[in-house]
Amino acid sequence: MAVLSSSSSSAMQKGIVVTIPVLVLTASLSAFIFFILSSSLSSCSCPSSPPSSQNYAIVGDVRSEERISTSREDINWVKDLIRSNGLHMHENVLRKGINPRTREQQLQDLLQYKGISHYIGDEESNHTALPCPGELLVEEHHSNYGEPWAGGRDVFEFLADASRLKPNARVLEIGCGTLRVGLHFIRYLNPGNFHCLEKDELSLMAALRYELPSQGLLHKRPLIVRGEDMEFSKFGSDVAYDLIYASAVFLHMPDELVWSGVERLVDKLKPYEGRMFVSHNIKFCTRLGGEKCTERLARLGLESLGRQTHDSLLFNHYEIWFGFRRTKG
Repeated sequence: MAVLSSSSSSAMQKGIVVTIPVLVLTASLSAFIFFILSSSLSSCSCPSSPPSSQNYAIVGDVRSEERISTSREDINWVKDLIRSNGLHMHENVLRKGINPRTREQQLQDLLQYKGISHYIGDEESNHTALPCPGELLVEEHHSNYGEPWAGGRDVFEFLADASRLKPNARVLEIGCGTLRVGLHFIRYLNPGNFHCLEKDELSLMAALRYELPSQGLLHKRPLIVRGEDMEFSKFGSDVAYDLIYASAVFLHMPDELVWSGVERLVDKLKPYEGRMFVSHNIKFCTRLGGEKCTERLARLGLESLGRQTHDSLLFNHYEIWFGFRRTKG
């Protein structure tokens, strides 16, 4: 009995000696593993999934798949917003405000008073980095086109869609004026990819001293050249354009000058995919007669894509465009 009790007691003691370190070691190991896992999860820099509504990628400072034209859904959205706010158009007269003025009155105020709050004396020339003439500040040049300024957006949408432009495309406008259309291309395209030839000094002053800075587009560095007689040498010899267009410019030029310019431009247009568009009419060509017009274009390596029209988004107006593509590499 005594032997049995001693043996049993010895066995129990041995069991206790073995079990306690194992439990302690197991608990310590579990705690260590939990600490490692917790630290890994808390410091994870895994990227989160993008929102499902994001359908574009950022390349440089532009969206690579940005939709250009206004959709039916866009129009319905703004109509619903107007309706839900109970808005109605009223007679457009000067309303109460800080200092309501017509453009003429604004210009007079700028010339006489320079602004509601302004610096005087020695401080006058120290605070305006890019002084702009009053005539440009009141946007008198927006009335130079015989139709609303908003029509520039219509032209941009048509040409960009018809040419399937991407932000990395290169565009040349012949006669960009005050950038009524060009502003939209400059905003959409990558920096430096919009080129323009314009001969009118006042238009260029409006473009460079008012439109580009006021729209925050100076960083886009468009190449705008003052010149005439369809001289494009300043744009470089190796440039290749995805789109070349002239809006109401060829109407005011002698036919042979137009042909001379087209001949110089053919080699600057990308073969097959590049597009050239001319607005209103192509009398410089049709005055030759149908067959001769086609033959002269063919000798230059151009093919007519026919006549197209597009409607304005905001007013009752449509514009006519004639398209061409280069058929020789």
